[in-house]
Amino acid sequence: MLYGPQTKLAVENFPISSLRLPPEFIHALGMIKACAARANGQLGQLEPRLAEKVAEAADDVARGDYDSQFPVDVYQTGSGTSTNMNANEVIAHLAGAHPNDDVNRGQSSNDVIPAAMHVSAAIAIHTGLLPAMRELARGLEEKAEEFRGIVKIGRTHLQDAVPIRLSDEFGGYAHQVEACARRIEQALDGIYELPLGGTAVGTGLNTHPAFARTVIGLLAKRTGLPFREAANHFEAQAAKDAVCFLSGALRTYAVAFTKIANDIRWLGSGPRCGLGELRLPETQPGSSIMPGKVNPVIAESAVMACAQVIGHDATIAWCAAAGNFELNVMMPVMAYDLIDSIRLLAASSRNFIEKLVRGLEADRERIERYLEQSLALVTALAPEIGYERAAGIAKEASQTGRTIREVAREKSGLPEQKLAELLDPARQAGPQS
Repeated sequence: MLYGPQTKLAVENFPISSLRLPPEFIHALGMIKACAARANGQLGQLEPRLAEKVAEAADDVARGDYDSQFPVDVYQTGSGTSTNMNANEVIAHLAGAHPNDDVNRGQSSNDVIPAAMHVSAAIAIHTGLLPAMRELARGLEEKAEEFRGIVKIGRTHLQDAVPIRLSDEFGGYAHQVEACARRIEQALDGIYELPLGGTAVGTGLNTHPAFARTVIGLLAKRTGLPFREAANHFEAQAAKDAVCFLSGALRTYAVAFTKIANDIRWLGSGPRCGLGELRLPETQPGSSIMPGKVNPVIAESAVMACAQVIGHDATIAWCAAAGNFELNVMMPVMAYDLIDSIRLLAASSRNFIEKLVRGLEADRERIERYLEQSLALVTALAPEIGYERAAGIAKEASQTGRTIREVAREKSGLPEQKLAELLDPARQAGPQS
C-alpha cells in the first residue's frame, strides 16, 4: 500500500459505491504532477534532483503502473481533494518526498482536479472517440457506395413517401456522424484551457508567477494537444461550462447515433413480417424460446449506450449548475460521467461498424416490390394532372389494392411513355449523388 493517512480516511468516509475515478483520469493526474514537478524544478521551487524524482514517480502513475493504489470512491469530497491527496501520497511515497510541500507545490485540488478532467477528456477524445467516429463515417460511406443504384421507398411520419436512393440514405447517416465529430472538436476548444496556477480560488496564491504557463507548456508538449492557460482563472475554477458544453456535444452524437441505429434496426425488421429491406448480420441466437430467431443486438447495444450518455449529460448539466461562488463541488462525478460517455461512444461506434454496418446487405427484391406498391409514386403526377386528380388515383389504388401505375393508365389521360417517365422511381429519387 503506497497511499497515506488522507487516502485511508477518505476510503473510510466514502463507502458509497463500487465506482472509482477512471484510469484515464488518474493517468492525466499523474501527467500533471510530473509536469508540475519539472516546472517547479525549472523555476527553482524544488531542488532539481528531488523535482526529477517526483516527476519520475508521477510518470509511473501516468503510465498506469499504480492504478490499484487509487481506491477512493467517486462520491467523495466535491473538489476531488481526496483523489488529489491520494496521488500526492502515492507519488511522495515512491519519490521519498513530502505529499504537500513537494508533490503538491504550486497547486490546489481546486485547480488540479478540473485540469485533470480536461486533460483526460481531451486525450480520450483524440485517441479513442474521434478515430472511432471517423471509422464509422467511412464505413457508412462505403456502404452507401455499395448501395449505389438501389432506389427504395422513402418514409416520413412512418408512412410511405416518395422514392429515395439507399445510397443517399446511408450517405446522410455518414454526414450525421461527421457533423457530430466536428461539433465535438469545436467543443474541445474550451477544454484546452486549463486552470492550473489558480490554486485555491483563482488568485494564484502560493505559486510562482510563471508556474501556470510553464507546467501547461510541458503538458502541451507531452500530449501534443494545444493546452493553454485559462484566460480567466476565476471563471475556470468557479464554473464548469466548458465541460457542460463538451458533454452536450457528446449527447448530440448519442442522439444522432440512436437515430442511425434505430433506422437500421427498423429497416432490418422481419425477416418476413417487418420491413426487411436490409439483411442484418446474424451475430448470435436471439431468443431462449423461439428457435431460429435472430435479433438486432448490436444496434440495441448501441442505443442503450447512447441512453446512458444522455443520462450522464443530464447529471453533468445538473452538477455544472451546482457550483457555489469560487468552486464547483461536484467535480468527481462530472469527471467520471464525462470519461464514461467518451468511452461508451467510442466502443459502441467501433462495435457498430465492425459487427453490423460492414455486414449489411440490401434485399433488392423486397425493396423493388415495396417501391412498385407504394401510393407515394403518384406525387410525380400532380404537376401534370393536378393534385385532386392525383389524389383520386391514389385513393382508388388504395381501395382496390392495385398499383398507382395500373390505375394511372386508366385515369390519368397521360400517354404510356409520359406515364412511364413520371413514374420512374429513379427519376423521382433525383440524380445519383
